[in-house]
Amino acid sequence: MLKVPRWLLPLSLLILGAVAAIVLFPREQAAVREQLTGFPDSHILTHSLRPYILAFLCFMPAIAAIAYSLGTTFDRYLSRQFLVIFTICLSALFAIWLLLDLNDNLGDFSGSKNLLASVLYFYLYRSPAILLVLLPYTLLLALIYGLGKFSKSNEIIAIIQSGTGIIRVTAPLVFAGMWCSLLLLGLNYHWAPHAEGQREDIIAKAKNLPILQAQNVLYRDPQSHRLWMVGAFPENFHKGKPLLDVEITSIRDDQSLKTRISSPSAKWNRETREWTLETPLIGRFSLGEAPVFEQMDKPLIYTNWSETPSQLIKPGLSAEYLGVPELSTWLGSALSHQATSNRPAYLTQWHYRWALPVTCIVTVLLASPLSIYFARRGAGSGIFLAVVLSLLMLFISSITLALGEAGVVSPLFAAWLPNLAFALLGLYLFHRRIAGRPIYQSVRRLIPNQS
Repeated sequence: MLKVPRWLLPLSLLILGAVAAIVLFPREQAAVREQLTGFPDSHILTHSLRPYILAFLCFMPAIAAIAYSLGTTFDRYLSRQFLVIFTICLSALFAIWLLLDLNDNLGDFSGSKNLLASVLYFYLYRSPAILLVLLPYTLLLALIYGLGKFSKSNEIIAIIQSGTGIIRVTAPLVFAGMWCSLLLLGLNYHWAPHAEGQREDIIAKAKNLPILQAQNVLYRDPQSHRLWMVGAFPENFHKGKPLLDVEITSIRDDQSLKTRISSPSAKWNRETREWTLETPLIGRFSLGEAPVFEQMDKPLIYTNWSETPSQLIKPGLSAEYLGVPELSTWLGSALSHQATSNRPAYLTQWHYRWALPVTCIVTVLLASPLSIYFARRGAGSGIFLAVVLSLLMLFISSITLALGEAGVVSPLFAAWLPNLAFALLGLYLFHRRIAGRPIYQSVRRLIPNQS
């Protein structure tokens, strides 16, 4: 039988990663340049990092393969077994999720000319967001089944009796959790929230409907005292496509109305920085007098307005669908400090972009010690507790996130508290498992004696 060299897999994945990076890096750089041109107030540093993070993601399979080839015989054996179980769990969860999601969304594609192609593109484009949801649950199920299988067959006991400790036994699984967290951290930086935010746009495109980036957006410029009401931001509005159903109200220093301009469309020229209002209706208001209205039959051009479409759309952007670059841009703008802005929601989401991927590491810390057992008596209780604690962590995370967005608690606290609390609990469970103390006994002490 032909023996395949151990270095062949890492080398193959390294080459594939390099090819993917060569293809994707220039495209992402072009997307960043387009972003910075169309949105000149964007946070330059965080957007400039996007191509490099994407290139790093291309090499992540090679990093995993290199770590596998450098491991011991036991590490490679455990990794192979865990990878098979992990793949089965991920496939099963994705199939269940896909059936449920298709049941909700398939009707939205009824007007598509090519139903199959539209559905495939819809889910491929959203794959980063799908991984963000499914990966922590996949890790939990794979750890419970895999370590439970090794414990039942007494493989864990045999390894420990040979002088290998619990920490060394679970080291490949901890590395898997760190690898998954790093993967989700890269995806959650920009691509996962952006993909989920484009969900309605993909459906509209499949049905040949107009794509709207935001609707009914209210923006107040504190310097010029102008209040903008934009009915719709069409696709590619930052490239010069006119905004629809625009109303601009000018206010005097004493908060009285000065002018109100209504126009079916307003176009911004990013080269000359001019606003062109098509056939506007102009209302002029004077104190103690009736307003005067003038309907113009030709475009009206303003050359001294400082507002840009990228500023106007900010109040219409949902924090849930913004990546780190977009959130950094919003938080760095003057809009975030206005009394009408919901700054805590955007700041909470910014912290959550970094905190959410760490859930994978915390899941490993919780599930690993509870899924290893040395007697039949402790099997069911440990597995049950692992499931309950992991689901409780995700549930508490959703609660603290809502409290942070509402401004009830600190955004930093809201994003990181569940991870920190359950990571400490996982380390405590590891300590008890290393000390050989059955964890289920500690759980039983928490239950009042019913006798």
